[in-house]
Amino acid sequence: MPFPSRAADSSVMSSTSISLAKVLHFKIPEVWLRFLAAIAGLILAFAAALFSTISRESGNLWATLILASVALILALLVGLTTVPYLARRVAVSRIREAFDYEVTTIGIFYVVGVLLIGIAALNTGNNLLYIVVAALLGGILISGVASAVVLRDLELDVHVPDHVFAGRVAAGKVVLRNPRRWLPSFSVNVTSLAKSQSTGRWQWTRATFSFPPGRSSEKQWIKLPDWKLGSRPAIKTLPAVFEGNAYFPYLPAGSVFRSDLKLDFRQRGQYQQEEFGLATRFPFAFFTKTRRVPLRREIIVYPAVEPTDEFLEILPLITGEFETFSRGRGNDLYRIREYTPEDSVRHVDWKATAKSGSLKVREFSREDERKLRIIFDNPERNALSDGEYEKAVALAASVGWHFAGQNGEMSFVAQGYEGGNDIYHFLRYLALVGPGSSPSLIDRLHPTEAYNIIFTARPHGSVPTGLWACSYLVFIGKTR
Repeated sequence: MPFPSRAADSSVMSSTSISLAKVLHFKIPEVWLRFLAAIAGLILAFAAALFSTISRESGNLWATLILASVALILALLVGLTTVPYLARRVAVSRIREAFDYEVTTIGIFYVVGVLLIGIAALNTGNNLLYIVVAALLGGILISGVASAVVLRDLELDVHVPDHVFAGRVAAGKVVLRNPRRWLPSFSVNVTSLAKSQSTGRWQWTRATFSFPPGRSSEKQWIKLPDWKLGSRPAIKTLPAVFEGNAYFPYLPAGSVFRSDLKLDFRQRGQYQQEEFGLATRFPFAFFTKTRRVPLRREIIVYPAVEPTDEFLEILPLITGEFETFSRGRGNDLYRIREYTPEDSVRHVDWKATAKSGSLKVREFSREDERKLRIIFDNPERNALSDGEYEKAVALAASVGWHFAGQNGEMSFVAQGYEGGNDIYHFLRYLALVGPGSSPSLIDRLHPTEAYNIIFTARPHGSVPTGLWACSYLVFIGKTR
């Protein structure tokens, strides 16, 4: 019989070590760990219940109470931690939405009462108490099923206005539709999920338990999925669009109901929401079940355009210089002056002529040539305080909004602005703008036929002299 060679021997040892490595370096899926933990918990609960019966028969009251309580607590932990996890992994096509559960105060008292009655049933062996416990547990099950049926298939839509200003109440609308043919819905509340999200400083994250510790990954024998507690990273999110709620007490089958929303935003900026919630406590108020509805809504809140003291102070000055710059023929009377040979006879003011004894003509502002250019020279970072910057943005928005309601051609200029001559495009820019890093655009401006209203943080002496004759400059911040 031939002896195996060294090469064959080494190959056998290599395959054996590989097989041993596969055995030692195993990874158990989390679902199996949960399942095995649930089985172990139920075995321990059964053993505790069995020993509580033995203790009761032997007359040891304290041991009976402790073991019965341990059995109930273990069964409750398995039901709360493992059963929902395994249920979420079941691929059922009819379960499409995610549900959140929150135990109410009534539900806490109810569960405590069920536990007390359960302990009494184990201690006394009274069949009537077992029946009562079963009925009470069935009530919890009925509550969960009924609330899920109430929220199923409901269709939600949220209408938000196109143009919203900070400090002004805007009207929105919630539309809730029940498309089912037979089943109505009861006590449905449309909520914002922004407040229901966890805001704690700590969170559980996935990790790996390895043994022996301190070794490299290749030299460790056991690797098991684990969890570790760590600090929650700070995540900057946009503020939510909708913070209130809309309550619908009853939704018949095939009906559509609408509810008005009061939207009040105190600051300019972008508000965004990715999902809303449909919540209900029906039928027994043990739990608040919330169904998450993916529905993206976004609102750009323009700066406030309410007349402030600063706005009322500069508005007459701007209006007067603008009218002087754009006087001519038109419909708005500008002044009465002496007649010149170039004037038409139809513009002669006969009453003024009779009073003065010389020909007087009426001079009008030319609305077809009223051109206004608003320039927001966005200051650099740290040039203004936050309060001064917000006042400057609001003032520019107020002036633009005021003159947009008058006849004339408007244009807008700012660093990074590409919105054209639409006032809403300029307001959108002001809603999202922040202190920039681009240099001032004052030096790149050239006089045009339009009259300029310039908002700048530059000192008085640094503005080119060619702009003073055709511009009104608003110095913001400390340079005012």
